[in-house]
Amino acid sequence: MRRSRMTTVSLLAALALGACTNAKDVLEPSAITPPASSAQSSAAPQGTSTTATTPTTTAPAPSPAPSTTASPRTSAQTAALAKTRLQVAPIVGASVDAAAPLTAELQTRAKQRGLTLVGSTDQTATHVLKGYFSAMSEGKDTTVIYVWDIYDPSGNRLHRINGQQKAPTVGSGEGWPTVAPATMQAIADQTIDQFAAWLGSGGAG
Repeated sequence: MRRSRMTTVSLLAALALGACTNAKDVLEPSAITPPASSAQSSAAPQGTSTTATTPTTTAPAPSPAPSTTASPRTSAQTAALAKTRLQVAPIVGASVDAAAPLTAELQTRAKQRGLTLVGSTDQTATHVLKGYFSAMSEGKDTTVIYVWDIYDPSGNRLHRINGQQKAPTVGSGEGWPTVAPATMQAIADQTIDQFAAWLGSGGAG
């Protein structure tokens, strides 16, 4: 009887160890980490000010509706957004077709959050948002890697937002032709939400 119990315990321990190993293999994102580092280092310019990095997690689906969850920073964030005038610079790295749904959703999401976007010739901008993008196809999925640098009107870099969005490819081929509009819209939603969170935490200075 004692030997039977010891055999059962050993078997359960082996199964638990195997489950942990399998979970690690599934959750490890190392396959797309090197391109993210390469894209960021080659695309983004060097700034002279201290930069805060805000990592994001890969999400396969867009989040079209603004969050209604209350937080202690809600009033501060609302006040910061109300006085902010954000200028979006031309997107670097993405094709025109891929950038179109991105810029359209940036405008929609900004309006939902109470944030004002201004044109490229507007001299009243309080912040400038510059984006650098790359797309990598692998198997049946395409990953869009992005970096946003936030500058003040004088050209000083204040903050950085970066992340990646992985989704099933559409059509045929590789790269930007395989990126669905919903993928770029999801990136726009995440970008505005993180920009708003940064402002609410005191990023507006």
